Amino acid sequence: MTWKTLDDMDFAGKVALVRVDLNVPVADGRVTDSARIEAVLPTIREITAAGGKAVLLAHFGRPKGARMPDMSLQVVVPALAAALGAPVGFAEDCIGAPAKRAVADMAPGAVVLLENTRFHAGEEANDAAFAAALAALGDVYVNDAFSAAHRAHASTEGLARLLPACAGRLMEAELKALEAALTRPERPVVAVVGGAKVSTKIALLEHLVAKVDHLVIGGGMANTFLAAEGREVGRSLCEHDMAETAKVILAAATKAGCTVHLPGDVVVAREFRAGAEAETVAADACPAEAMILDVGAASVADLTGVFGQCRTLIWNGPLGAFETPPFDAGTVAAAQAVAALTEAGRLVSVAGGGDTVAALRKAGVADRFSYVSTAGGAFLEWMEGRTLPGVAVLQG
Repeated sequence: MTWKTLDDMDFAGKVALVRVDLNVPVADGRVTDSARIEAVLPTIREITAAGGKAVLLAHFGRPKGARMPDMSLQVVVPALAAALGAPVGFAEDCIGAPAKRAVADMAPGAVVLLENTRFHAGEEANDAAFAAALAALGDVYVNDAFSAAHRAHASTEGLARLLPACAGRLMEAELKALEAALTRPERPVVAVVGGAKVSTKIALLEHLVAKVDHLVIGGGMANTFLAAEGREVGRSLCEHDMAETAKVILAAATKAGCTVHLPGDVVVAREFRAGAEAETVAADACPAEAMILDVGAASVADLTGVFGQCRTLIWNGPLGAFETPPFDAGTVAAAQAVAALTEAGRLVSVAGGGDTVAALRKAGVADRFSYVSTAGGAFLEWMEGRTLPGVAVLQG
């Protein structure tokens, strides 16, 4: 896959419409986590340093085409300006007179944030007229919001068809990491897939068994597979109605030469709470009154051996109920093993998804993987092998 980047554009004296992800958490009128703001700074700075004018397009919340004061992007301006170390203008709309005035008043090197694109129904509908109204504001389009690339919206897909378009530095880094992990990986490849339910990741599992050499299944999903193999899982989270689907996936893996790894031992407890009394048992020995809440130490040791045999790893979803100690131990230990192999130059490791990022941060290794994506839906759809509209439209 090839796409244009900032290197292919001349920004001097031009207005660059830059799609960014500023959908950040806010409490009491203040941004509480500026990670997504920090992530787009390189692109903004490169454009302005080249003499361009950076006009930022973003959504915030889900206003569903209505103007909602509590979803105004104005709340993000102070945090954005502080992170950028420069003033940031704000326009009260993303099209029309307010946007035109704000852009007309910009000097080269200036930055302006336009109001929430989702205040207009035309955004999510990818309406041609709305996209044209956005395009009228600029000379060049830059998409630096991979996290929104799975949506064919006006500011992520329609606009790219109307102006010279390229990927920003964050989007570029994301695409390179993802290509290295699954499109053209160094083999063997192992995928770690966790989470609560098989039903939410059927497409992902079906796609991966044909693409990777090893598939590790953890979290509540593993309980469904264990049950499908005839093992008792007690009161564990388990989709018993998905047993046949699990069997089909296992058969497809065997046919494709993909080795599926399920827990050999598990951590169980009679109640699900922090500090609950827990014990480790064989995966086929869960007491009827207990719940499987994590993988055991022997399973982690086995997985570490698998990771050590592989050259590429992709991870989506925790191995246990990582939010609640002591059921975070398996995920933390496995993540630390991956980090150590990555730092030793033996493994390319790419992870993504909200719970995954939170788990890696808890393990203290988020900055020790090759790449950690903060994108949720877009990362999952890419893993499923789907075409992402916001990426496809950038291909040259």
